[in-house]
Amino acid sequence: MRNETRGTLELTLAMVLSGTLGVFVVESGASPFEVVFFRCLFGALALGAYSLARGFFTGHGFTAGKLGLAALGGVFIVFNWVFLFEAYRATSISLATVVYHTQPFFLVLLGALFTRERISAGRLGWLALAFVGLVLVSGVRPGDTGSLAGLGYALAAAVLYALATFVTRRITGVRPHLVALVQVLVGMPLLLPFVDFGGVGGSGWGWLVGLGFIHTGLMYVLMYAAYAKLPTAKIAVLAFAYPAVAMGVDWAVYGHHIGLVQALGVPLIVLAGLRVTLAARTPAAAPAPRTAARVPEAASPAATRAG
Repeated sequence: MRNETRGTLELTLAMVLSGTLGVFVVESGASPFEVVFFRCLFGALALGAYSLARGFFTGHGFTAGKLGLAALGGVFIVFNWVFLFEAYRATSISLATVVYHTQPFFLVLLGALFTRERISAGRLGWLALAFVGLVLVSGVRPGDTGSLAGLGYALAAAVLYALATFVTRRITGVRPHLVALVQVLVGMPLLLPFVDFGGVGGSGWGWLVGLGFIHTGLMYVLMYAAYAKLPTAKIAVLAFAYPAVAMGVDWAVYGHHIGLVQALGVPLIVLAGLRVTLAARTPAAAPAPRTAARVPEAASPAATRAG
């Protein structure tokens, strides 16, 4: 029980940190491509130093196939960040975060498409409920191109995150810290052509360093530690602290809040996401190996879920 309590505290802290990610992105003043590039750079330094200190490079478990899967997942996760951060600029942190949490539904659809996993009537019902919630949360009116673009960016980020999760779940026998390290290393050459090194202001560097060391280094370490101590159901429930904190921070810092109709859609998405996530793990399923890779982004219950 003490171990589970510690895991609960670790994951709760990680979700609180996830909820502040949007502020770091916005306050950096950099473009989404630049933000993600420097998040990869500083995140690689943080994860590399931690992995080296813990001796994770010895007996790393990578094969050519696993390394290729990790790199492919890195492509998806990096551009997922780009679209999510673009959504912050086009709409608001609150709206982008809630829409981003449609990730579990896209993961279900990917399973049906690529592994022919049958979608039960119950899951279809929860997907329909989530769609209703998405319509309510969007609050988009015809001609509101800014909000429409933000909604599109957030949905694109959710699809890419689901793809990253789908790919990364197939990597076993490798510590997740090393998989995440490969992913951020892949991101640097991908985004380098889009980076203006003179475009980041003096104070912006502090926010970018924070994104790398806090939201990619510390946050990932906390989540991976918690995943080894907690049952899937508890991980799924605690993961929803992320959008709650993000919405609170967005209101406190920028005065952004969702309207009454939008607020009605939030619990629909949250409830549907929770039910779909928990249904994905039947009681007869074997527990996941502690060395299996997981995608932690800003933490979908599917990680479950990156930020």
